Amino acid sequence: MAEPGRAGGSPEPPVQVVCFPAVCAPLRGCRRKAGMAECGATSQINFQCAPEQLESIILPVHNSECWLDECLKSVWEQDFKGTMELSIFNDASKDGSAEIIEKWKMRLEEIGVSVIIGTNNSSQPRGVGFAKNQAVIQSSGTYLCFLDSDDVMMPQRVRLQHQVAIQHPNSIIGCQVRREPLDSTERYTRWINNLSQEQLLTQVFTSHGPTVIMPTWFCSREWFFHVGRFDEGGKGVPEDLLFFYEHLQKGGGVSRVNHCLLLYRYHPQAATHSVLEETIWNHRVRFLEDRVLSSWTSFTIWNAGKQGKKLYRSLSPANQKKVTAFCDVDEKKITKGFYTYEESEDMTGGAFETNLATLKLKEGKDYYHFN
Repeated sequence: MAEPGRAGGSPEPPVQVVCFPAVCAPLRGCRRKAGMAECGATSQINFQCAPEQLESIILPVHNSECWLDECLKSVWEQDFKGTMELSIFNDASKDGSAEIIEKWKMRLEEIGVSVIIGTNNSSQPRGVGFAKNQAVIQSSGTYLCFLDSDDVMMPQRVRLQHQVAIQHPNSIIGCQVRREPLDSTERYTRWINNLSQEQLLTQVFTSHGPTVIMPTWFCSREWFFHVGRFDEGGKGVPEDLLFFYEHLQKGGGVSRVNHCLLLYRYHPQAATHSVLEETIWNHRVRFLEDRVLSSWTSFTIWNAGKQGKKLYRSLSPANQKKVTAFCDVDEKKITKGFYTYEESEDMTGGAFETNLATLKLKEGKDYYHFN
């Protein structure tokens, strides 16, 4: 192990280690039914009946006619017994979205779900952040359930996430998802669904983005406005990632209902494709520096390839000086006297994790995954 930029030599073991793709430090509640309040309880927590609260489903829409019928039907099929409203903001759609919304407005109001519709009538859309903000502003709910117009909720989504949200008023509540098509983004989907409760907070720096994905978010209205609105910069701005980071900076928690409550579609028209990878990278690095590296006196980067070197170059000069060494499991990436080689079969096949486990380091304290 040697200092970056210095041939030969063996520095003292770093007080803190950054592994790339990890960074490493030193070696049931109240519900309403048929007009009557019912108290539910779990084995851990007892709930008291409280006044019925309004749930607002937040739905931004832009040229969504291909998916909107199925999306709105999933609102109609919710089994939540409390009071719900649907807040739609149509952001300059040019297709048949407005007609579909009007059709479902009648059906939803017939079953007691009020529908609020806002519209941007200009020739150009203002963007996802603006549309979400407007849908929230025009709504009235105590809790906000976010939904994308190309996704489909399972019937129990609002009910189950509401039960968790009342226990965690300062948290964003997510859920597990089923990807459509099934074979798209398999690794990403496994990551979404299998993170532990601890990892929902420790793996917030990875390239995957928020550890609970935006279309599954459920939170209190009060906490949303405490964090602030979505960035309204428009196309190319990762408004969900920026909100998530601000949420964490203000002490917010993250929880997940471990049930599949959303059909999460992948398609070329998705707004996420308009955000450049470099934009997300820069936000991630700054957040890593603020949350972790600012309190570390030294660390190593576990990746001697292009990504590890890119991370090093992206750091502020002050944090570059803290990097004592690079490590890697690939011998081909190691330069004599510059890096050290440790035998391991594969970074993602279990050998890397086994190797890391032998060091007895704790994720979120001693190391963080960055990629």
